[in-house]
Amino acid sequence: MAGSIAIVDYGMGNLRSVAKAIEHVAPLGTQVLITDKAHEILNADRVVFPGQGAAADCMAALKARELIDPLAEAAKTRPFLGICMGMQVMLDHSEENDGVHLLGWFKGAVRRFPLGVDANGLALKIPQMGWNQIKQIKPHPLWQGVADLSRFYFVHSYYCAPEDESLRVGTTDYGICYVSALAQGSVFALQSHPEKSADDGLLLLKNFTRWDGRPD
Repeated sequence: MAGSIAIVDYGMGNLRSVAKAIEHVAPLGTQVLITDKAHEILNADRVVFPGQGAAADCMAALKARELIDPLAEAAKTRPFLGICMGMQVMLDHSEENDGVHLLGWFKGAVRRFPLGVDANGLALKIPQMGWNQIKQIKPHPLWQGVADLSRFYFVHSYYCAPEDESLRVGTTDYGICYVSALAQGSVFALQSHPEKSADDGLLLLKNFTRWDGRPD
């Protein structure tokens, strides 16, 4: 099932680590390309949309590279994986940077973690940085072989709150229970970094490289 996978480069994030992880698990002969060119993204069989940093900077970079419309087209027409900031910007609006309008693919907001404590009464640090579990809310091809409550690596101060509950495929507890993975159609997105999440993260990426874009 060799083909091509485009990793979207908009100047934010360690894309090489994502590319190396995908190259490690993809079928033999798969072309993995880091690119900021719309035609290369739209010619790829699958698209990975990673990222880290601030929402305002992300949106500014996407606009400057004229990638907003090509990404929307890609997400409708082929398997599309959002990672970390690549998940957050799919919603309408973020509280970050005094308020940022996002891509608006899904209704909902990106909110800052409230101050809170863990089960032992210790203060939770913001950002959440380290390993945490993902509870699988509904089945999805990308969960295949990944045990429920597997631990993934997170680094973020804001969390996604989509309005449509049917989007939720995974949740995580960090002071609150929040949506850490969402999916609709050919789109799957997660807040954690699968490329940094050891065997379970690599298995999820392997599943993506073989996914046909159907939700079941």
